[in-house]
Amino acid sequence: MRTEPLRLAMAQLDTTVGDIDGNAEKIAAAIDSARGQGAQLVVLPELALTGYPPEDLLLKTHFVSAARRALDGLAEAADGIVALVGFPESADDVYNAAAVLADRRVAAVYRKMFLPNYGVFDEHRYFQAGTEPALIELNDIPIGLTICEDIWEPGPPASAEAIAGAQVIVNLSASPYHAGKPSEREEMLVQRARDNLAAVVFCNLVGGQDELVFDGGSVAIDQDGTVVARAPQFQEALVVCEIDLGAVAAARLRDTRHRAAVEHERERRGGSVRTLASASVPPVSADEVGGPVAEPLGPEEEVYTALVTGLRDYVEKNGFERVVLALSGGIDSALAALLAVDALGSDRVVCVTMPSPYSSEGTRADAKAIAENLGAELVEMPIDPLMGAYDEALAEVFAGCDPDITEENLQARARGNLVMALSNKFGWLVLTTGNKSEMSVGYATLYGDMAGGFAVLKDVYKGWVYRLVRWRNERVGRDLVPQSVLDRPPSAELRYEQRDEESLPPYEVLDAILEGYVEGDLDVDQLTRTGLPREDVERVIRLVDLAEYKRRQAPPGIKISTRAFGRDRRLPITNRFGVGRPS
Repeated sequence: MRTEPLRLAMAQLDTTVGDIDGNAEKIAAAIDSARGQGAQLVVLPELALTGYPPEDLLLKTHFVSAARRALDGLAEAADGIVALVGFPESADDVYNAAAVLADRRVAAVYRKMFLPNYGVFDEHRYFQAGTEPALIELNDIPIGLTICEDIWEPGPPASAEAIAGAQVIVNLSASPYHAGKPSEREEMLVQRARDNLAAVVFCNLVGGQDELVFDGGSVAIDQDGTVVARAPQFQEALVVCEIDLGAVAAARLRDTRHRAAVEHERERRGGSVRTLASASVPPVSADEVGGPVAEPLGPEEEVYTALVTGLRDYVEKNGFERVVLALSGGIDSALAALLAVDALGSDRVVCVTMPSPYSSEGTRADAKAIAENLGAELVEMPIDPLMGAYDEALAEVFAGCDPDITEENLQARARGNLVMALSNKFGWLVLTTGNKSEMSVGYATLYGDMAGGFAVLKDVYKGWVYRLVRWRNERVGRDLVPQSVLDRPPSAELRYEQRDEESLPPYEVLDAILEGYVEGDLDVDQLTRTGLPREDVERVIRLVDLAEYKRRQAPPGIKISTRAFGRDRRLPITNRFGVGRPS
């Protein structure tokens, strides 16, 4: 076992799916910077070369071939340093792989063994699984290789590599974010380090990709489970740190738990885990071990920053100059405006207020105050003339019918037409402002408030909307969103004195039901046993099931929960199983 320090770098990058040349430039710059800071090894995220997830781009042979050409070009940068770069390898099949770049060549390739196929993951559609744990030796230091899901498994490949002598286990990752996941993931990595008596180095992707956000939080953990270096969340970073290999060696001498396992593994496999490559780079000396340790974000700041990151990258990576949103003076559009300004700057956000005869003076004044506080452009377009035009056009066919939800939806659709007209004319991206509580139960209008290009609050429950607005006000030390918006009972203001809770349970009850049903798949009896009113539970579940067809037509939005609508939760539209339906 080696005892000298290992200086390594975690290159936490924000890549763009399909931008192979651009990603390669970022990777080359990271390798160069790591070498300049004396790192012997630089670890990059999973599939960093193509971006993650590339989805059906992986079914295009010319895409996979282009990635290989770029990888061969990158190998030239690996001089005096070893780089671990994620890429799709084309061999007998396609593999999610890590290239070992050393001595200006692709020295070896490790293939991911565990392919996730749950939630947002669909890797069995694209990849063949690797079959062998593997090591590389860097200055005779044995280093185990894993990719993302490989290390979530408590056994091999990480345990096999440790038993074979790996003092450091590295993990190239693209681990999508949901609220609370960074701490859960770090707890798991701490356990892997302790179990394997090895240092664990985890390098994660950062940034937004369609509905997914990657939080970074790359981390190096010693054999005792102590975090010795941590990258910041939601931003690119190159973190250089020293791993104390002497401490790993000493811990293994003191703790003999693995001796029997080593003997068993030798008998079973007839030898050690395969060593893919060996490389030598200039040695280092270090007075101290570890590196910078960024502080984790608090719960509200973490979720808020995830939403800002996802929105910013969606806008930037898709080439939009400005965004436009309907600002009603309500809490949801207020939060959407806050996020937009924080993501893009006030000069790139256009707020449109579209009052009707049902809009109160309070919401009108609050909409103007929010736009002014944020420094965003405000455009006012009353919809009274459009409502009159609709009434006139439909008068004959609607003769004898009482006004109902039809007329309410026409107001939402008039507003949707106006913001889409601004989008078409000026090329602005329309942000919808509906939250997850509303989307769950169908309280959103097709071709109305659902009309747009990106649903920034699609996975944010109503209770979280209030939490995030309060946190943002507290953070800046003044009411960017007036207190009256937080105090006012929620209302769509599509008729006089309308209140959301006239037709829905109180939001704290609604959100509890939705979290149990949408994210936990609990049934009526299970939810009722938690103390929720049975009548409300049955009604809400029925509304959720009936609204599936609407959600299929909703724009993409940022995933922040354990189970978001869209690629994360997939249910049939035509479905007769559930409350009030034959089973």
